[in-house]
This record gives sequence, structure tokens and C-alpha cells, in this order.
Amino acid sequence: MLSFSEGQELINRELQKLPVAHEPRDLYDPIKYIIKIGGKRLRPVLVLMSCNLFTEDYLIALKQALGIELFHNFTLLHDDIMDESEIRRNHPTVHQKWNKNIAILSGDAMSIMSHRFIADCDEGVMRPVIEMFSKTALEVCEGQQFDMNYENRKQISTQDYLKMIELKTAVLIAASMGIGALTGKASASLVKQSYEFGKNIGMAFQIRDDYLDVYGEPGVFGKMIGQDILSNKKTYLLTRSIELARGIIRKELQKWQTATDYDTDEKINAIRNIYSRLEIEKLTASAMNEYYQEAIRHLDKMKIKEDRKSELRKIADTILARHQ
Repeated sequence: MLSFSEGQELINRELQKLPVAHEPRDLYDPIKYIIKIGGKRLRPVLVLMSCNLFTEDYLIALKQALGIELFHNFTLLHDDIMDESEIRRNHPTVHQKWNKNIAILSGDAMSIMSHRFIADCDEGVMRPVIEMFSKTALEVCEGQQFDMNYENRKQISTQDYLKMIELKTAVLIAASMGIGALTGKASASLVKQSYEFGKNIGMAFQIRDDYLDVYGEPGVFGKMIGQDILSNKKTYLLTRSIELARGIIRKELQKWQTATDYDTDEKINAIRNIYSRLEIEKLTASAMNEYYQEAIRHLDKMKIKEDRKSELRKIADTILARHQ
């Protein structure tokens, strides 16, 4: 069974060999740049690992894996513009290094390239693969729109937040598993179980990121702690706090959410104190565990040998363990 690290090495090698055109340079250089600065490669590796559940020849899903990674990076280019982000993976974002118009067009080109890679598969599975990818691509756009809609709202429900991250984050991880299974010619029920495993891992993955922004170690998390708090970003922790806070705690939370002049360390510590009083750390860990357990339930339902599922189980275990 392909391991995650082996999959990462393979994907990184293949990305460096992508046939990206040279001219016009302002269109294609940003694509080479965003690929070169790296990433976890979780989604493309899951395509390969999912395919490998059902066939030894996981390379038949390589084009689809590359297509998923190109699409993911396309969304990052456009997200960075909409969020006005200056840094991505410790490097200047594409619109900072070039400009917004170039970033938009390069992102569009990546999206088109991703569709070409996705469609480059066996004719017997081409239609369901394209249908799953197209549905997912539209859902990711829906999730991003919900995210933008929620930016200026003082509060949203936890259910609204969970639906948003399902669309913005989880469905692409789900489709990575589903497309891998389709390419490996799995049965319809196994494709469904693969998809659901990925979706629940995606939900746990995003809630973990929310958690680590508050409770993670900067050296491990890869960025400064408390940035979501400072920007009043809607996270699982914040939405649960808004729902649970009453009396003095609610007033204090509202004060910090509307404050414009404050010491950054003071705000981070104050919000963390509110989370502590509401036991948000415990509730967030519980939510992560629920999605983990649901992912494992779908993995366990797959009627294939356990040794073929072991690497996927390790990924799920790693995601859950990262909050501890």
C-alpha cells in the first residue's frame, strides 16, 4: 500500500515536470511559482491512496491527482485575492508578487488545466469522474461565497459554519477519495464510503486548524498563534462561544469582537480566557473526535483487506492527534 510520504514524493516530482507553457510569462510564471512553494499535497496523495485500495496500479490515477492539486492551488490564488492575504506558505502571495489581474488570470488557467487532467482517464470511468469533479468545483465556490457572506455578520450559527467548511474544504478532500476510488474501478458502495471517509476527514482537518490557531505551537502550526482571533474570523471555537456565552461573558466577547483599538496579546489572552470559561477547548476536541469516528466508521465498512486501509487510518489518526 502506498504510504503518504511516498505519495508526497511522487506528486512533488510530477508537479515539477508539469508541461506548463513559457509564454506569455505573466500567465504561466505564477503557476510555476505557486507549485514550487510547496504544500501538504494531502488531496492528490489521497487520490492515489484511494485508488490503491482497489488496484495495485495506482498510477492510473496520477493525472486526476495532479488535476485535484492544480484545482486546489487555483482556489488558493483567488482566495488570497479576496482575503487580501500577503503571505502564502511563508512566501508572498501571487497578487502581491505580480498583481491582482495576473493572479486572477493565472488562477483561471490553472482551473482549465485541472479540468484537462481530470478528464484524462479511462473512458469507462470518465463520465462519473468528471461529474464528481464538476459538482465539487461548484460546491467549493458556494463555500467561498458563504465564507465571504459571513465576514461582516456579527454572528452565525455553528451549523451554518459547519456547512460552510463542508463546502469550502471538506468536499474537495471527499472528492479526492471518491475520484481515486472511481479511477480504481471500485463499486458504487465503495466509492460512496471512500467519499464519506474523505468528507469527515476534511471536517476534522478544518476544525483542527481552527483549534491550532488558538492552542497550537507556532513552530508546529507554521504560523503565528491567534491570527483568527485578531481578525474575528468565524471559526468553530468562536461560533460555539457566541452560542454558549451569557451575561458578563457574552458582553466581554462582544466587546472584543467590536474593539478597534487594542493590544494584540491582550485580545488573544482575553478570548482564550473566554474559551476556557466556556470549555470550548473540550467541545472542539469532541467535535473533531466525532468526525474522526465517522470517518473510521466508513473506512471499517469497506470490505477490503485491513492492510490496504492501514495508511488511511494513519492519516486519520494523525489529524486527531494534532490537537493534543
